[in-house]
Amino acid sequence: MKALQVPNIQLGACYYPEHWPEGLWEDDYKRMRELGFSIVRMAEFAWSIFEPEEGNFSFDFFDRALNLADKHGLKVVLGTPTATPPAWLTHKYPEVLNVSQDGVPYQHGQRRHYNYNAPIYRELSARIVQKMAKHYKDHPAVIGWQIDNELNCEINVFYSEADHKAFRTWLQTKYGTLEQLNKAWGAVFWNQTYTDWEQVFLTRPTVSDSPNPHQALDEKRFISDSAISFASLQAEILRGEAPNQWVTTNGLFGHLDNHKMTEELLDFIAYDSYPNFSTIYPDNGEKPLLDRKWSWNLSTVRSISPTFAVFEQQSGPGGWVNRMEQPSPKPGQMRLWTYQSIAHGADMVLYFRWRTAAFGTEIYWHGINDYHNRPNRRVEEARVVGKEINKISGKIAGAHYKAEVAILKDYDNEWDGELDHWHGPFEQESVSAWLKALQYNHVPVDALYIKPTMGLEELLRYKLLIYPHPTILTDEIANLLKEYVLQGGKLIFGARTGYKNEHGHCYMLPFPGTVSELCGISVEDFTLVGPHQKAPEVVMTGGEDREFSSTRFNEVLKVESSQAEVLAVYKNGYMAEKPALVKHSFGNGFAYYYGGVFSLQMAEELLKEVGLKQPIDWAELPEKVELAVREHQNGEKYMFLLNYADTPQEIYLEKEATELLTGEKLKGRITMKPFDVFIFS
Repeated sequence: MKALQVPNIQLGACYYPEHWPEGLWEDDYKRMRELGFSIVRMAEFAWSIFEPEEGNFSFDFFDRALNLADKHGLKVVLGTPTATPPAWLTHKYPEVLNVSQDGVPYQHGQRRHYNYNAPIYRELSARIVQKMAKHYKDHPAVIGWQIDNELNCEINVFYSEADHKAFRTWLQTKYGTLEQLNKAWGAVFWNQTYTDWEQVFLTRPTVSDSPNPHQALDEKRFISDSAISFASLQAEILRGEAPNQWVTTNGLFGHLDNHKMTEELLDFIAYDSYPNFSTIYPDNGEKPLLDRKWSWNLSTVRSISPTFAVFEQQSGPGGWVNRMEQPSPKPGQMRLWTYQSIAHGADMVLYFRWRTAAFGTEIYWHGINDYHNRPNRRVEEARVVGKEINKISGKIAGAHYKAEVAILKDYDNEWDGELDHWHGPFEQESVSAWLKALQYNHVPVDALYIKPTMGLEELLRYKLLIYPHPTILTDEIANLLKEYVLQGGKLIFGARTGYKNEHGHCYMLPFPGTVSELCGISVEDFTLVGPHQKAPEVVMTGGEDREFSSTRFNEVLKVESSQAEVLAVYKNGYMAEKPALVKHSFGNGFAYYYGGVFSLQMAEELLKEVGLKQPIDWAELPEKVELAVREHQNGEKYMFLLNYADTPQEIYLEKEATELLTGEKLKGRITMKPFDVFIFS
């Protein structure tokens, strides 16, 4: 896997010299160094400064900014500026603009308003990247490049004429003939059969706003490949012109296979972490995780690069002038979120941003410094973090997050589930339930994305795999999962498993299709739970009266193997006494199949059943405190405790341990302050 490799954890900030009088630069850089910062990111929105007119290039401005950064010992990550094409470009070449599904072009005036497939945009993007790379390849301050900025952010669908044409070419490469395309898309249904390639488009508005689901799935695959192709265009130039500087890009956004992109193009992936979004987009259901959910987002980043960079770490309240209005982080939360990123594998953290913009759409997306540039509590909090990181950075950098359980994910089911309401929403609910169960029981978890190239050794690293609702499940992946269980693994499935092939067609097999043998069951009956229906209760067998609600979807399971054991049945309704949860002994391991959508209670019940507990047995921790462990190859471990509560939390340590941030030796009952962080070696 591609990973960031640095000897020390590095802190820094996003800096935009083009937003400020040049007289401020030196003082800014000086104060950054005083805070313990060593790196800045810049230039990702500055195309007009590098190329004010078509073909007229100028580097004087950023030469001065970079030379001054170098004078003060700051390293620089340069962004290629293709996320915001200049006005001269979009005016002269309107075909570069993205277009809505209804055919309405998006206009100049924000960002990310271009498409990836317009030939002229690819040509002009390649030229500006080559000019910048050639100019800065030997600059002593420049250590690496960020391609574009947040690919597929703002919008992740594209319907320009260039995209329709590129989609046809993509389909011709994938399927070869219209006959094969029609078969893959099930085009005989509702007489959608194509007889000429010119008839084929990306999805367009339909009478009932319900496009062909197989076409829609291929559309998302195509969008991902288009974004990767655009990034590849730039990566190849950067590799050729500046081979001694690393290449990455930032963010995780929809309709983009970030695993494939990183593996093929990048040195590692970078992320933009904004836990304060939880104040306006909270996770639903019981006992919400709120900002703690960003630990899962960081786990997804870690599934791509075990050690990585955070290029935008939230440092203040966020909001555009008309969107995403977020309150200020409470005292201590900025520090907490920084260590949340580090605990999960970030070895480079850059705060967004050094100073809040005084003009433009993001005048309320606050940075460390306010407009007035005077001291504030965020600056002081950053100073505390800088001093602490200076103490510990060389110890922790390079250590990998340690987990014995992984939640399996894949892009096909994610993309198919956007349109298909018979499984997509269930995935989100079940993952949320499992995250809460694992977090509140202090069991570290990885995200593990299923890939065509995945080998058995990647699965066998884990004692437990959870694959909540893998509707699309090929024979190849099913066989890999069978081998994992045969060799002693434990695997948990939920309802709607295994009934579609790679095109999204339903297998003509009893549910759960490709994994029926592995699970030792078939699905006898099933139903969605309607808004005016009472969902049946599920009761565990064998002892205590443990009941759970089973909302959203229910499957009646039929035991097909003598090695299967019924762990729960439905209590009421026409499904009463029928199996709802079955455990199947298969080889040296076990497969569990639950015919429903996971709740927090069911996830916790299964966690007990498989016998997974927190990995540090000498610490008693309350629910509000997260446990994370990073470990070096030599076995040296670092235990992070993160208090997400705005109230003190009491922990108990059975043995004496050294807290690295303070150097204190602690034992017994200890109180963590609100939003506090402990790191033990």
